[in-house]
Amino acid sequence: MWQTMLLKSIEQGLVFGIMALGVYITFKILNFADLTVDGSFPLGAAVAASLIVGGHSPFTATLSAILAGSLAGYITGILNTSAKISDLLAGILTMTSLYSINLRIMGRPNIPLLNQPTIFSIIQDAAKKIFPGFPVQYMYLILFVVIVLIIKLLLDAFLKTQLGFALRATGDNPQMIRSQGVNTDLTKIIGLSLSNAMISLAGALVAQYQGFADVGMGIGTIIAGLASVIIGDALLGEKSIFISTLGVLFGSFLYRFSISLVLSFRLAQASDLKLLTALVVIVALTAPRFKKSFKGIKISSEKE
Repeated sequence: MWQTMLLKSIEQGLVFGIMALGVYITFKILNFADLTVDGSFPLGAAVAASLIVGGHSPFTATLSAILAGSLAGYITGILNTSAKISDLLAGILTMTSLYSINLRIMGRPNIPLLNQPTIFSIIQDAAKKIFPGFPVQYMYLILFVVIVLIIKLLLDAFLKTQLGFALRATGDNPQMIRSQGVNTDLTKIIGLSLSNAMISLAGALVAQYQGFADVGMGIGTIIAGLASVIIGDALLGEKSIFISTLGVLFGSFLYRFSISLVLSFRLAQASDLKLLTALVVIVALTAPRFKKSFKGIKISSEKE
């Protein structure tokens, strides 16, 4: 039981970790409260599932999901920078619009992918031919590790480029970076497009992993993403970009593991999932303050 739960938690932590890395870009790097996430995550699933069912290659479907997600982020960016709508409201407007758009794309609320080719089934078949003893039970784990590692390293490298520094400076001190001649509106749009492209990619992979796409699968995604970012920040801190993004992935795993743990021991019902999510976020947000208070009390007692 423990091994299965741990394996599932790692798999889910990794695949949802891609979404959390997208949230990290807007929440920590751009300091932008982007609620587009709840719409762009199912958008990726809807685009990928519709194209796969329509007979297209799963790789083409996943790439199309990434492009659709970047377009959603671009629209939120345009609403915020050109239409001067606040970041929170711009995200809400895009998210709300995407619910109807996702229904249009899918043509129905749910698309099953049973007996349909997916990225995982194609790679699994290829691996079995090349390596007859391929450990099928660890296939998702191996694939997710490879995919997430590539995305993490690419994101780390991007944030160290000139454009990446401009993105970080836009979130830290927009007035200063504007005085250096950087177009902060453009950097916001680029950051939002990149973030939602990654979130949409996660949606496409989750749909293929769990075998269906559902129009309601994005509800609460932003909370799960924020929980992962906050838990990672609380545990590993922000010593460097490498550590910060690693913390996000670690936070994603801990979040999934804690939820699985509570549900496995029947400490709560599946219907309590949203409540559990909120409690995990509250604990992650308040833990550092309690830690500081505890240290302060300990130092005071030692001086006395």
